[in-house]
Amino acid sequence: MGTLPAQDRGTANEALNVQNADIRAFIQDVARATGTTFIVDPQVQGTVNVSREQPMSEQELLGVLLAVLRANGLVAIPAGGGAYRVVPDDTAAQQPGSAGGSSLGFATQVIPLRTVDARIAAETLKPLVGRGGVVLPMPQSNSLLVADYADNLRRIRQLIAQVDSDRASIDTVTLRNSSAREIAATVGQLFGVGGEGGNPALSILPVESSNSVVIRGDNALIQRVAQMVMELDRRAESSGDVRVVKLRHANAEELLPVLQQLIGQSNGDAPRGDQPVDTAVSTADAQIISGTSGKRPTIVRYPGSNSLIINADPETQRTLMAVIEQLDTRREQVLVEAIVVEISDEAAKELGVQFLLAGKDGNLPFAATQYPSSDVGIMNLAAGVAAQQKDDDSAIGELAKRAAVQSLLGLTGGLAGLAGSSGDAVFGMIINAVKSDTGSNLLSTPSILTLDNEEARILVGQEVPITTGEVLGNDNSNPFRTIQRQDVGIQLEVKPQVNSGGGITLFLRQEVSSIAGPVSADFSELVLNKREIETRVQVDDGAIVVLGGLLDQADRLTVDKIPGLGDIPVIGGLFRSTSRQNTQRNLVVFIRPSIIRDGVDAQRATAQRYDYIRNVQLQSQDAEGQRAALDALVEEYLRASPPVQPPSPVPSLPPASEVAPREASRP
Repeated sequence: MGTLPAQDRGTANEALNVQNADIRAFIQDVARATGTTFIVDPQVQGTVNVSREQPMSEQELLGVLLAVLRANGLVAIPAGGGAYRVVPDDTAAQQPGSAGGSSLGFATQVIPLRTVDARIAAETLKPLVGRGGVVLPMPQSNSLLVADYADNLRRIRQLIAQVDSDRASIDTVTLRNSSAREIAATVGQLFGVGGEGGNPALSILPVESSNSVVIRGDNALIQRVAQMVMELDRRAESSGDVRVVKLRHANAEELLPVLQQLIGQSNGDAPRGDQPVDTAVSTADAQIISGTSGKRPTIVRYPGSNSLIINADPETQRTLMAVIEQLDTRREQVLVEAIVVEISDEAAKELGVQFLLAGKDGNLPFAATQYPSSDVGIMNLAAGVAAQQKDDDSAIGELAKRAAVQSLLGLTGGLAGLAGSSGDAVFGMIINAVKSDTGSNLLSTPSILTLDNEEARILVGQEVPITTGEVLGNDNSNPFRTIQRQDVGIQLEVKPQVNSGGGITLFLRQEVSSIAGPVSADFSELVLNKREIETRVQVDDGAIVVLGGLLDQADRLTVDKIPGLGDIPVIGGLFRSTSRQNTQRNLVVFIRPSIIRDGVDAQRATAQRYDYIRNVQLQSQDAEGQRAALDALVEEYLRASPPVQPPSPVPSLPPASEVAPREASRP
């Protein structure tokens, strides 16, 4: 092994010939020859073969040392105070003192980027750095952190300077006859822009606010794309200003006034294409969308196919089409279900005594008791019996018989009595006693399905004739009566409005009416019972709320008696009649609206009602295993399958990391 010759520092070495020398000894000789301190890592190992015939200075000798260290996978890191640390180059980036540039070998620098993404640049440069070099992207500042040998670091900076430059051009093409979105999609597909494997050197973006297309890429390619865009826009000009729009969900008759108001067209305007734009339009015809060609746009409706015909310049057509696309959407529906509950309880007690005393020929005084609370009057019975015994066929006699019969027909409860005569006196007495308890439980469940913001009405009942006028004329020569029919039954009228927050604003009118009977025996006009609620409420989707109700209780005690005699203890009961009535009524109305957003929701609601009716039919049939009549009707008459419940969506479970652990149950 050769050694370095002894010399004074600053003088040139005469020659350098080292063969198979230990690298640690070579580092020691260079340190002695140059007066530089080297701190050698214990992992430093290797051999040195150097041969040079020309004399070298101290800086040249240090350069030879750095080259030898680099050839052996080592590097010298400045440690401060003129000293250097010799370590393996795979740990150089983690050593202190390597952050700044140094002519002795290893350095670390931050390289900012302007156009290239830092992540992509880091993946590209990793094969170009040495074994101990590091390339890290910093996305926040779009920069690269590079640690490597100084000469290789300079080469990397030169490569980045060549790559990190934007040579692309940008051009903007304003369209007059076509839609920017449509042209950008067509041309982009033609030149292979977008998607996997697309052309990364070309970008085509639509700008709808100015109806323009922005093109970015190579200058020659931009010229081709711009010419294609202008050619397509020119050809669109010859397509005409008339366009037919077939609506999918909206009603053309309802949509037409809205669009006419936007362009300032009144309902009576004639669709003339040569009509100029009037700048002094009235407030009712004030237009929001103005034509660019100097002619007022015109919109008409063709009811045969639910279509709109637009006569306007392409720019106005695009604006109107954007409005139509947002309005021509599937409307939500609302299923409104109501429950009307009426529970009533009526109890009545009645006890009364009536008597009659009279002479046969009118010689004795006449005395009788009769009370208005009694269903049967003793005077009616006595007059009817007297007329029957005397065979009185006069008008008065027939009237007395009819009154007696009607009195007995109106009897409720029990009736007991006695009658007789003694000498010239006739006497009679009846006792009327009744106790009744009537309870009723009425449930009605009307339901109706309607579109959002559309009124709907359902009626299940009868049309009852009600007399509204009657004219007899002179001597009944030309009598006539006017009759108006009135709906009696269960009625439900709704108009829902679905809000963006999921709630439903509901205008509702609920009516339950019935016939109570005639006003009286002598007056045949009908009395109608009516329960009605008309209100506007806000309900959540699928929630049940109470609209209103009535809690009514009435107690009535009636005592009819003869003054003085009815107050006598014990026997006073023969001279009075007592009637007690107690009535309780509870009426409550519930409502439940549900939003039907799509066909699956509609199928689910239909299947629920269908299954309910089918189960009711199956329960009412005696034979087991029989098919429901509703199923047979649907399959045989409609030639369709009965509705079934759609499969329920499977709820998505949260990730395991987001599920909070349950606490252990405590006794």
